[in-house]
Amino acid sequence: MKMLGAVLLRAGIPLVIMTAIGIALFAQGKPDDGRATLAVGVIAAAVSGASVIYQIETWSMRKQTLVHFVIMGVTVLPALLLSGWFALDTPWHYLAVIGVFLGVGVLLWAFFFVLFTRILPKRSTPPAAT
Repeated sequence: MKMLGAVLLRAGIPLVIMTAIGIALFAQGKPDDGRATLAVGVIAAAVSGASVIYQIETWSMRKQTLVHFVIMGVTVLPALLLSGWFALDTPWHYLAVIGVFLGVGVLLWAFFFVLFTRILPKRSTPPAAT
């Protein structure tokens, strides 16, 4: 239950804030900006909310990664497709968006993997006494 609260808090804050901004933009007659802002809200909420997956110590890194990928696939990918940021006139355009989604996802996963498994542990280790 503690984890559910963390998910709701992490996902809820950016979703509420960005939704309010998106609605304000729609009300000002800026539908493209409003739609893009709503997409950013969904993406930020999904990424923030799903981050708790990596705190489940009983899950392997493989399971955490696969569950995270599925969550991103059902939230971030549709948000990208509906955002208006990409031309979606042909099937190739859809494949390009999927490629961007996968490419950025792999790069970010690799960056954070190195950061949390290699760089930060070294920084938190106290220096050896001499």
